[in-house]
Amino acid sequence: MPASRSVAHLDPRAPLVLDTRELGRRAGSLRTLALTIPAPAGWGLELIEVPPGEDVHLDLRLEAVMEGVLVTGTVTAPVRAECGRCLEAVHDELEVDVQELFAYEPDPAGDGEVSLMVGDFIDFEPIVHDALVLGLPLNPVCTEDCSGLCTGCGEQLSNLPEGHNHDEVDPRWAALSSLSTDESPEKGS
Repeated sequence: MPASRSVAHLDPRAPLVLDTRELGRRAGSLRTLALTIPAPAGWGLELIEVPPGEDVHLDLRLEAVMEGVLVTGTVTAPVRAECGRCLEAVHDELEVDVQELFAYEPDPAGDGEVSLMVGDFIDFEPIVHDALVLGLPLNPVCTEDCSGLCTGCGEQLSNLPEGHNHDEVDPRWAALSSLSTDESPEKGS
């Protein structure tokens, strides 16, 4: 049985359900589409997300091909994160490329996973979700040279004076601290 992604019924009013009736099924037909949709909840990772309700912009090209409809384009979304080094808030923008072929019919050979059209409709939300989430950095940083936090006091290292440290001795080495470096044995005694 072929592995295919399909939905029994699509709501044509959903923001990322694309209607291809205007495109037709003649190979070579082309339609461009610019959409702005509110981001749904759950588009993110532990430290970074596309804020729910924020505008996500899609510039898409729908092209009829022999097997179905090829959708290509870019998705641009704002991202909100917490720096993985210093925990400061990070606000940025992510742009990802998307490309997916939606077949008119399931692949009779069953050679892999195929996205299917439902009638004349395409559910593009899973593709946008996956592209954005896979494009997010696992460990976002506020700047590439972020120093992070001091392990002793928890303050941002960039806000502390040069040479800041905490003379904390590891308890496993505490017994050695009683030995002084200037008490070295004299040679030749």
